[in-house]
Amino acid sequence: MEYRVIDDTLQYYNLMLNDIASATQYVYIETYKFANDHLGVRFRDALTRKAREGVMIKLLIDSWGRGPVSETFFSELIQLGGEVKFFEKIKINSDIFTRGHRRDHRKIVVIDNSVSYLGSANITGYNLNWRELCLRIAGVELTLLLKKVFLENFNAFNPYIITNKVTYTRRLRYDDFEIIRDVPSMQFQRLRKRYTQLIRQATRSVVIETPYFLPGYVLRKVMMDASRRGVDVKVIMPKHSDVRMVDILRNKYLGLLYNAGIKLLFYLPYNLHAKLLMIDEKVFSISSANFDFRSFRYQYEISLIGSHPDIAVQLREHVAETIRNSESFDYLGWIRRPLIEKIFEWILLPFRHFF
Repeated sequence: MEYRVIDDTLQYYNLMLNDIASATQYVYIETYKFANDHLGVRFRDALTRKAREGVMIKLLIDSWGRGPVSETFFSELIQLGGEVKFFEKIKINSDIFTRGHRRDHRKIVVIDNSVSYLGSANITGYNLNWRELCLRIAGVELTLLLKKVFLENFNAFNPYIITNKVTYTRRLRYDDFEIIRDVPSMQFQRLRKRYTQLIRQATRSVVIETPYFLPGYVLRKVMMDASRRGVDVKVIMPKHSDVRMVDILRNKYLGLLYNAGIKLLFYLPYNLHAKLLMIDEKVFSISSANFDFRSFRYQYEISLIGSHPDIAVQLREHVAETIRNSESFDYLGWIRRPLIEKIFEWILLPFRHFF
């Protein structure tokens, strides 16, 4: 098995396109966004060429995240036998603020029982300059496990019925890896509970990278408890994400966390879209999930948790590079932030579960 951590988005896309070009059996992709732009067209055309060669193509794309793409965008691919499903179209009804937020946010790519990817990046040119975090896996065992995950998801989601029985299934394990599939739930929230457990077990350090930082009460408490017992807790988020309302709302919690000893860092060059939890520089979670209410409560997410030393080394280098390009939280500046920002924090607070 070979593992490669990728945080350069263009490199990630080029590697994946090269692997797709080499496919001889199948290409399966599950993603939140598949844009109708220059990058989306490159991927669609690459998949269409493989379908013409007899390679089996299956796509599962979220209806909210898909933007302007539709069956028409993939018409030639579908005519050649490719299968394209769009996960649950938005319905305007009384349940739009809960059901409408139950999105398929997973990012999985599986090719020929030999190569697989998972992580934070969608298929869109919009995020070409973002800092992502994805893992390329070259090896049969984990790839077959991700193939199983994809096919269960693909078969559970059809245009008319969503079968949750499959997606609520147990954790999957291989060697020292575990794959957690999270689903919309007020009760289960398996990923949030696993993160809580991991942070409680930390003895030296906790690193969180996330584009949207809105942790609930329990996660805030375990982070502060860890800091107070001497664990070095760092949270790295973008200075300016692509969702301004989240940036405003997250500010409400920052002073409390800072005063508990948590180090808050803001990534400067552009949007940080990586989703990472790392414990004691050894145990890691590479995930599609943001560190917020919406991911843990409303979305279909996936996380690979493990402690493989080759991956851990690469992740430590990734984190070090992220920190080198970040600035520390300015507590005095936070205290003096404009009154209008504080007012908006309170206005947005009741809607924090939907960002």
